[in-house]
Amino acid sequence: MIPLIIIQGPTGAGKSQVAIQLANIFDTEIISADSRQVYRYLDIGTAKASKIEQQNTKHHLIDIIYPDEKYSAGAFVNDAEKVIENLVHRQKIPIICGGTGMYIKALTDGIFEHQPIDEDIKTELQNTLNKNGLQYLYNHLQEIDPESASNIKPQDKQRIIRALEIILATGKSIREHWEEQKSYQKYKAFNIIVNHDREILYHRINERMDKMLTKGLINEIKTILDMGYSFDSFGLNSVGYKEFAPYFAGLSSLSDCIEFAKQHSRNYAKRQITWYKKIDFNFAFYGNLFNLSIVTREIENFFYK
Repeated sequence: MIPLIIIQGPTGAGKSQVAIQLANIFDTEIISADSRQVYRYLDIGTAKASKIEQQNTKHHLIDIIYPDEKYSAGAFVNDAEKVIENLVHRQKIPIICGGTGMYIKALTDGIFEHQPIDEDIKTELQNTLNKNGLQYLYNHLQEIDPESASNIKPQDKQRIIRALEIILATGKSIREHWEEQKSYQKYKAFNIIVNHDREILYHRINERMDKMLTKGLINEIKTILDMGYSFDSFGLNSVGYKEFAPYFAGLSSLSDCIEFAKQHSRNYAKRQITWYKKIDFNFAFYGNLFNLSIVTREIENFFYK
């Protein structure tokens, strides 16, 4: 199996610092798993590694698309696998670092493939939704795929319909598809989480936003808007940027937008932490003191003994 070092954690926790230091120790390179750092021009608000840091430690999958282009977990897997192949060929252990858990899950667990969903099934589900409501569809999902239903909220229309489409089209539940996919796993991953107590993390997030503003976040946004992009563009329509749309429209004060940006960043971190509770990590960094000698030894034991 191909070795990977994966570093995850909520926004503002300090993942990049750990990744860069481990990359130096293991003489390797970093693959960003961040759904916003893929965008060109969005530098300050996405907390990209500085130009000097990128010169000293090679980072991949940063600045690869324009702000109005869409990027997906599937695209990430395709791009990341090419970099991984190259690094492994050079006998280096790739480091995956980022807070977009969906990207990392897609890479390590795979994205299951199935035949295209028949349009008749989609039409029938939509007609049933219009006629009987979402609760009716959820009840139906509970009957034919109770396991999927137990992991989906009754109000989550998109996931309910998706689960029904898959089992009606393939005869197999989403879980069954994932189990089949896992049998083909090709990575042996050492999974690290970087986190802090909530109060400290929220303070770090607030402080980081203040630093971004000092570095010129507002000018960065203005420059991107002047290029012809808008807050409807995929890049700018993200946490840390979209909150400033009312300010540029003259509808809100800058101070109010800053507070919303901080609040939404904290909310995002909370959602990330909820995601990480489902993952069994090999090592956890908590707080500001990162004992790299211990994790280095753990990584070496994991891969070489």
